[in-house]
Amino acid sequence: MKKPKQTISQRIKRKARRGLNSEIDNKERSYVFDTSAIVNKALPKLIFKGLKGRIIIPNAVMAELENLANKGQEVGFKGMEEVAKLHKLKHKYHFSIFFDGIRPQDSHIKYAKSGEIDALIRGAAFKHKAVLVTADLVQAKSAQAYGMQIIFIKPKAENKEAKRKPFLFFRQGKRR
Repeated sequence: MKKPKQTISQRIKRKARRGLNSEIDNKERSYVFDTSAIVNKALPKLIFKGLKGRIIIPNAVMAELENLANKGQEVGFKGMEEVAKLHKLKHKYHFSIFFDGIRPQDSHIKYAKSGEIDALIRGAAFKHKAVLVTADLVQAKSAQAYGMQIIFIKPKAENKEAKRKPFLFFRQGKRR
C-alpha cells in the first residue's frame, strides 16, 4: 500500500521539527510552559521523567486557558485542571510553581494570531533564563531563533477517523 503524499505544509513542518530538543536533562532549572504544552498534558509527563526545579506558568497562559473555558471549550477547563494538579505533585516530586508576567492587554488579544501572546510567554522564559516547553512548532522555532533553550513536545496526532462524519445508511422500507 502506498503512503499518502505529503502536502507542502506537512513537508515544511517535518523539516522544521528537525533539531528541536524533546528531552529533559534532570538538572535543576526553571521551565516555562506555554498553553500548547499544558493542553497536550506535557506537565505530568515531564515531572514523572525527572523534571526538577521551578515551573513558571505565565499569566498570559492562564488568561488563554480561562478564555477558552469561558467560551465553553473543554480544553480550557482541562488545561486549568492540569495546572491545579501541580500543587498536589510539587511536594512529592520536589519542584516549585511560580506564576509570572502580565495578563494580556487588549492589544495583545487583538494581535494574538500574529504572535503577541506567544511573545509574552517567550518573554517570561527569557526573563527567567528558563527552558521554554511548547507543543507549538512556530513558538518553538521562534524561541530557537532567539537562542533560547526549548523542549518541544510533539502534539498529539489528531484522530482523523474520529473527525470523519459517519455515513448514515437508511434501510428503505417496503412500500405498499
